[in-house]
Amino acid sequence: MSNNSSNQMWGGRFAAGPDAIMEAINASIGFDKRLAAQDIAGSRAHAAMLAATGIVKDSDADAMREGLLTVLSEIETGNFEFSTALEDIHMNVEARLKALIGEPAGRLHTGRSRNDQVATDFKLWVRDQLDGAQGALASLMAALLAQAEAGADWVMPGFTHLQTAQPVTWGHHMMAYVEMFGRDLSRMRDARARMNECPLGAAALAGTSFPIDRDMTAQALGFDRPSANSLDAVSDRDFALEFLAAASICAMHLSRFAEELVIWSSAQFRFVTLSDRFSTGSSIMPQKKNPDAAELIRAKIGRIFGANVALMTVMKGLPLAYSKDMQEDKEQVFDAADNLMLALAAMDGMVRDMTANRASLAEAAGSGFSTATDLADWLVRVLGLPFREAHHITGALVAMAEDDGVDLPDLTLEQMQSVHSEINASIFEVLGVENSVASRTSYGGTAPAQVRAQVARWKEVLG
Repeated sequence: MSNNSSNQMWGGRFAAGPDAIMEAINASIGFDKRLAAQDIAGSRAHAAMLAATGIVKDSDADAMREGLLTVLSEIETGNFEFSTALEDIHMNVEARLKALIGEPAGRLHTGRSRNDQVATDFKLWVRDQLDGAQGALASLMAALLAQAEAGADWVMPGFTHLQTAQPVTWGHHMMAYVEMFGRDLSRMRDARARMNECPLGAAALAGTSFPIDRDMTAQALGFDRPSANSLDAVSDRDFALEFLAAASICAMHLSRFAEELVIWSSAQFRFVTLSDRFSTGSSIMPQKKNPDAAELIRAKIGRIFGANVALMTVMKGLPLAYSKDMQEDKEQVFDAADNLMLALAAMDGMVRDMTANRASLAEAAGSGFSTATDLADWLVRVLGLPFREAHHITGALVAMAEDDGVDLPDLTLEQMQSVHSEINASIFEVLGVENSVASRTSYGGTAPAQVRAQVARWKEVLG
């Protein structure tokens, strides 16, 4: 289509049309065509309201609504020709509607602007992503709950600084991620509730003199209420920023778990075996099985966090109300949403398919003097020693075991009594890793009974 086409929307002093560079920088149809379904839903609700309020004739509104369904069908079946000259999804849809139904199409834009139209479309799209993310998170959490329940009493090392700290259970470790993703789920729900106000009817920035019914359009589109300030309605992108912020935190959690799966699936750890469906072989080393899915999940945080920073940067200097800068809001959000959903789906699949190697977990749990804290606690609880003294005695016993090349439970009672004479044989009751985890019965602790209680609680929460 030429720059002088009658379909150019500018008119007036812009009648000659922008040159090729201006057209390229100004057009957003290359990416905002993803808003087609939301744009048409918003326009159909707007048309119904225009008829209900007597602003347009019922026959015109009916023609608009039917014509819009035809446009949607053409887009969904791939039979719609998008035009860069028409700039964006809104003008592409309206131009096609005019070709289909003629003069009534020109009445569709009564009482609204592209400013409130795009804000509404984008909100509807982000709301769909929040709903999708909630479903994906709930599914991933269910997969983690299954792993936790199966291994509620399987011992493994707990780490701080990636150094062996105290024994925990496999179930407890899985439940830590349930808590993390549970907070992500909560953030998605909060964001959805907060953003669910309808911008439609705010018009360009000041509202409209037409007697529109904003409650009607808000309700038709599933919003809780219309937005209360027209300036804010067209210039707000908090809903997108909040989605990106929640997505960034969620991606960070996915990345942390992915990092653990990379480490755990290594030959040095052998904590888990990942399925072939989520691993790849080496092109040159036949013995290798690479955790590529986990590594790619780990990398996704860069794209998603980058999108968050990019949109923050776009919005930070904009005076009220709308500025063309805000056209840069969508590509970042589209990319972040795509990659978050892909990462969630991949992690869900990995968790459902992976096998925890119980024997390797137990072997590692019993190494690295993991029950040293239990020994110190015993000295305090049974002998009544101050914790600092107990800590010192335990350190001496660890050094003795290290010199002998054994673990704490392998020291003899005589060796222990050489460090503190009051130590008796009951100390061995706390030195086994099974005894250690079983004793951690405080709320939220690693004891199998506590793990099972948390599994039951989350099953009830998730329904």
